[in-house]
Amino acid sequence: MLNRLSLFKGWLLLIVLAKALSINFPANAQIIQTNHQMQDSLQERIRQQQEEQNQQTQERMKETWLRQNLQQPQLLQPQQKIQQQQFTRQRQEMLRQQQFRLQQDQLRIQQQEFSRQQQLRIQDQQLRQDQQIRQQQEFRLQEQRRQQQLRQQNKNL
Repeated sequence: MLNRLSLFKGWLLLIVLAKALSINFPANAQIIQTNHQMQDSLQERIRQQQEEQNQQTQERMKETWLRQNLQQPQLLQPQQKIQQQQFTRQRQEMLRQQQFRLQQDQLRIQQQEFSRQQQLRIQDQQLRQDQQIRQQQEFRLQEQRRQQQLRQQNKNL
């Protein structure tokens, strides 16, 4: 009775997990892989766009700085120094933001890989449990057949 109750609880938990994770063995594995590939390509495009934007921003800042310095040679030395400092700060901030985005991308990829591994472990566990249940059912059927044969033999005697 205790084994049946724990088996029932295990199945119930498994069903709840399967519903929660929407696991559908071969089809879902293919969908997971396709989604993973799509996310990778999307992240790559986003990263490329960000790099292009950063490069364009750097070029614009450099052009602005050069234009101001070439068009206005009468600028005082302190003002040029201030502009250079501003340019340097902006560049450092832009690089910091780019590094932060790259770290976020890496973290996102790690989380996706962890989720994928978790789903695979759950699928493996469910397969093993299904096999166990099939074996138990087969054993019960064999036992019932054996009992019936014994009863039949006893009747015939």
